[in-house]
Amino acid sequence: MEMRAAIAQDLLTVEDESVLKRIANYIKRTLKKSEDPTLMTKEEFFKRVDRSLQQAKEGKGVEWLPGETYQQFKERTACSK
Repeated sequence: MEMRAAIAQDLLTVEDESVLKRIANYIKRTLKKSEDPTLMTKEEFFKRVDRSLQQAKEGKGVEWLPGETYQQFKERTACSK
């Protein structure tokens, strides 16, 4: 956190607009590279839910059988894809 404060303080002293633009572009590129691929929009989430519900209605779902262990479930469903 101290490093961020120091960088912020240094940026406040920069008066050259072209330098600020280059810094802003660098930060944008860095943030794009570090985006979390598991994040999704609300629309994407509900689209996946709807698709899953449709697959379940079509009988494409997989059911965890009574008394079945996790390992057994994995083995049984690994080849069903």
